Amino acid sequence: MTVMQERVPAGTDTTRPVTAAVIGTGAIGQDLVSKIHRSPVLTCGLVAGRNPDSVGLAHAARLGYPVTADGIDAVLAAPRPFDVVFDATNAHDHARHWQLLRPLGTLLVDLTPSRVGQMVVPTVTGMAAPAERNVSLISCGGQAATPIAHALAARFTVLYLEVVSTVASTIAGRATRLNLDEYVATTQHAISTFSGVRETKAILNISPAVPPATFRTAVHAEIPGADPEAVRAVVAATAEQVQDFAPGYEVMACSVAGDRVVVSLEVTADSDVLPRYAGNLDIINSAAVMVAEQHAARLRLDAGLAAGAGR
Repeated sequence: MTVMQERVPAGTDTTRPVTAAVIGTGAIGQDLVSKIHRSPVLTCGLVAGRNPDSVGLAHAARLGYPVTADGIDAVLAAPRPFDVVFDATNAHDHARHWQLLRPLGTLLVDLTPSRVGQMVVPTVTGMAAPAERNVSLISCGGQAATPIAHALAARFTVLYLEVVSTVASTIAGRATRLNLDEYVATTQHAISTFSGVRETKAILNISPAVPPATFRTAVHAEIPGADPEAVRAVVAATAEQVQDFAPGYEVMACSVAGDRVVVSLEVTADSDVLPRYAGNLDIINSAAVMVAEQHAARLRLDAGLAAGAGR
């Protein structure tokens, strides 16, 4: 349990670590903690869950980070507001967490399909720090498919888009299963928003296969007069951009038959705690940590400018 101290205001010290808290101790939360542990600019100030015996809390404690089973209450009671809070709970709880954290000026990074905050896909929305205080990472399928859908729509006339993702049942936790409707609706919304295509569909399959199925996403597009070479060039260039932050992202096939284009993607995890087949968690967490690091860079820049102005 974390020992709380008297609350003090956030300062403008450019050497102060950029602190992050993680709410949620499932597989997503565990991987987030590991990725924060490897980050050169973030430090984990608290990992909050509800079950004091959870594997996620034990993992964070082994890395030397403060842990608590008091959930969001412990985050709110911290002596200094965290710079970044990662919400790896569920879509319903996220809306409540946002209302509680909003007055603190914290950047809330949403790993749930709540559709509350500003949607972010690094290769589509850009590498600048987010302008909003609540940012949505959409969904794992959204992170995998949106770059391809956006790139195809930017280059060609696309009449229809369909995204079909398959995840292993062993890595689809309770929150994922509770949020299936939200997952589908949020993914479809992101595909339409970032491609400009009105006719879209999103599907999620949870596979019980043994051995577990590696995370895969297929993007189906209707493109009149599609040029196979041009389509493949766009897809390859887009995949290379995603690989900058998610190295396990790979195009397995890109087929063009008449007006029908199918891009098959596979993502393997680059993680200290996740199995390789859990690329769905790795890609969304990698994007989330990148967003937090961009925010950290802006905080330090702003602090430096403030310090310089005070001299």
